[in-house]
Amino acid sequence: MSAFPEIDRIAYEGPQSRNPLAFRYYNPDEVVEGKPMKDHFRFSVAYWHTFRGTGADPFGSPTMLRPWEDKVDSVENAIRRVRVAFEFMEKLGVGFYCFHDRDVAPEGASLAETNRNLDAVVRVLKEEQARTGICLLWGTANLFSHPRYMHGAATSCNADAFAYAAAQVKKALEITHELGGANYVFWGGREGYQNLYNTDMKRELDHLARFMHMAVEYAREIGFTGQFLFEPKPKEPTKHQYDFDAAACINFLRSYGLAQHVKLNIETNHATLAGHTMQHELEYAAMQGFLGSIDANTGDLLLGWDTDQFPTDIYLTTQCMLTILKWGGLAPGGVNFDAKVRRESFEPIDLFYAHIGGMDAFARGLKIAAAIRADGRLESLLRERYASWDSGVGAEIEAGQHNFRTLEAYMLGKGEITPNRSGRQELIENLINSYL
Repeated sequence: MSAFPEIDRIAYEGPQSRNPLAFRYYNPDEVVEGKPMKDHFRFSVAYWHTFRGTGADPFGSPTMLRPWEDKVDSVENAIRRVRVAFEFMEKLGVGFYCFHDRDVAPEGASLAETNRNLDAVVRVLKEEQARTGICLLWGTANLFSHPRYMHGAATSCNADAFAYAAAQVKKALEITHELGGANYVFWGGREGYQNLYNTDMKRELDHLARFMHMAVEYAREIGFTGQFLFEPKPKEPTKHQYDFDAAACINFLRSYGLAQHVKLNIETNHATLAGHTMQHELEYAAMQGFLGSIDANTGDLLLGWDTDQFPTDIYLTTQCMLTILKWGGLAPGGVNFDAKVRRESFEPIDLFYAHIGGMDAFARGLKIAAAIRADGRLESLLRERYASWDSGVGAEIEAGQHNFRTLEAYMLGKGEITPNRSGRQELIENLINSYL
């Protein structure tokens, strides 16, 4: 039985369409910069928000109307939910999905029972993947919800919590591999501290690195060749998380010999929580060779916490796509909508409206970014700003032909610097506006 009988497959109808259940800008087969839109984005639905979100918040009970759910988190309900999820994704026209282990199957009374529950649901996930052609972008393990992880998982002061987390990730890697997942994500929900007085930070970071090396070793053992991803987030739920931002994550990976194995999964709302823009985090990760995938959402800057709203800001998606195009794309990563409908948007159809809006926003961002790149005026302004480095002393410095003594002699002879050029910030902002 259909969970969305009133919904047909979402089609592209063009910018003039007034149909809220159609794409106005996302045309999956339209070629932009030599590649179809669908391949630029590799859009993915987040199982946890879209199919497990209840609308509950710290001040109120669940609000979501989900007729396919029952009051018992049973394996049977989990299997029914899989069928619903794939009907939704098939009608939406996305090619990928992502999940935590605890999203897709309930925890049992023991680890063995939990693993059996996962196996039962994974069988159905495989059936639905084969039926629809929808693939797993990435899997991960929920190492933050259960009370056993109150002090963290890989960074816990309790060695048994570390051991349990290792067993859980072992199984999560196995099912990700079985389902053909393209990536596996580490998100340290509680890998951090609340108070330094009772924290041995060095020891905890050593343990986190050991844990990730164990995962890399086991992946090699079972033949999983997908990309490992590390997701930055500065706070929430801990006061300070060790995966604070792209720079902190890259430093950690390099310090502990993980750089060749792990890239980053960058999320917009996490970037803003760290005091950065999404474009900054993307640019920093990409220029260091660590850009792997993105979680597409946005936060409300007036609230200042992780609201995980769907992205609808065209400036944001344009900035994202400018950097992603510049550095060659995301594959084997993708654009995962780690976003949830608002508590007040409680009807099933709102799930379609939300994802359609996000996909259209990214499609517009892609086309605008491609137009900016094709036009060349922004690139020309950038080249002009750095022109002093393309010849003369600038080119000699970049070539390693100078030191402090030679540069002192150069300036003693010249007397004063060549006059600075204007940054043209307002001109550039006007230029960007002209494309939107």
